[in-house]
Amino acid sequence: MQHNLEFSLSNIVLRGIGYGDPNKPMILALHGWLDNAASFNPLSEYLNDFYIVALDLVGHGLSSHRSDGAHYHLIDFPYDLHELVESQGWQSFILMGHSMGGIIATIYASCFPEYVSQLISIESFGPMTKDTQSSPTQLRESILSRLKAQRSAAKHPKSIERTIEARAMVGDINLESAKLLITRNIREENHELFFTTDRRLRTFSSLRMTESQAEAFMRNIQCPTLVITGTNGYQSMRTALNNRLDWVKNLSMVECEGFHHLHMDNPQPVADEIARFLNDN
Repeated sequence: MQHNLEFSLSNIVLRGIGYGDPNKPMILALHGWLDNAASFNPLSEYLNDFYIVALDLVGHGLSSHRSDGAHYHLIDFPYDLHELVESQGWQSFILMGHSMGGIIATIYASCFPEYVSQLISIESFGPMTKDTQSSPTQLRESILSRLKAQRSAAKHPKSIERTIEARAMVGDINLESAKLLITRNIREENHELFFTTDRRLRTFSSLRMTESQAEAFMRNIQCPTLVITGTNGYQSMRTALNNRLDWVKNLSMVECEGFHHLHMDNPQPVADEIARFLNDN
């Protein structure tokens, strides 16, 4: 059972999908970069003891875009999340994120530990970082990429089928998983197709955190934490996990068969590990 969700906040509207029975324990689920709430559809079929509130993060799926002149800074996503939490009166919930959603979930759990009972991070383990000396170059490249995007015309999909095939090829995901994502990321208007995802998301980040900043966030996580990696997932995630093992107090780690989107392509083993972790904690 699934239903559409809509949350009106002060400056944006967040939309999403509710999977399951709202009377069951809630998992608040955050998708990866350029994905959307539908990425948790496959997992939901195997997590029947929980109610999954899967969000379209701002700029993604069916949610609002940031206003003209604004940008998508990583540290603004936890702000959106907490405004939502306060608006709904949620007191304690399970927080789950994939890739970029896992980074956002990690930062949120660190800043607001009293709200997060358990944290699940799929193919993600804390913020991506760069050294301090690269800061001028990072900001320069970000500004140039934003100006370039602003001056260039938006590209529109030619067909849903071709876009699904391209997404599957680029993202190392199967066609069914790609179809779930693309269907929610495309709208049709006057017989033309348009991406719903804000193209400003594709520009370079202004500044990445330093490793010491990432450490400070991760050491402040109070709740039991599960990290799930894919056997063929991103090497950068595996490296981060190996380098940061002692930063999170109550950490469990598992590996499941699959690529970066293993929660979509191979959902049952991932769901089994999630259920086991939540039942044990």
